[in-house]
Amino acid sequence: MSDKWIKKMVKEKQMIKPFVNNQIRKKGISYGVSSYGYDARVSNNFKIFTNVDSAIVDPKNFSNQSFVDRKTNVCVIPPNSFALASTVEYFKIPRDIMVICLGKSTYARCGIIVNVTPLEPEWEGHVTLEFSNTTPLPAKIYANEGACQFLFFKGDTECEISYSDRKGKYQGQKDVTLPKL
Repeated sequence: MSDKWIKKMVKEKQMIKPFVNNQIRKKGISYGVSSYGYDARVSNNFKIFTNVDSAIVDPKNFSNQSFVDRKTNVCVIPPNSFALASTVEYFKIPRDIMVICLGKSTYARCGIIVNVTPLEPEWEGHVTLEFSNTTPLPAKIYANEGACQFLFFKGDTECEISYSDRKGKYQGQKDVTLPKL
């Protein structure tokens, strides 16, 4: 969907809060509305993967001991590791929309991959972002700057059952959210 549609949905449905009505660079990584998407910012709360306690990564029984928490404007991710963070923006996805997220090229060109699962119809919350440092060197992530771009796809009809209808486990998340069963 276009920038015109995104602005209309923000006005009518508060789809993105806070919303930046244009592209902002300010000698940093850009964020705000673009031609066919929205470049979201990463917050300053990070969970950085660590192996200090030799925890096993188990999606069915995830241990918070796998991470160290940092509130910082610059997060340093160790080599071949990852960090979790959340978007500054809170999203409320309309019932007939599916959202796909792609990492910013500035990070991708540095070997930093941003991963987000699709935002389903009627999902809402701060999006948890995964930053993977694929390099053998430490890598920096800058809080309150652009991290990824969300692309909005309109279905030909509304879905029968939305994320909200099935009471999805990540509905309404406010900060970095770890895996749940």
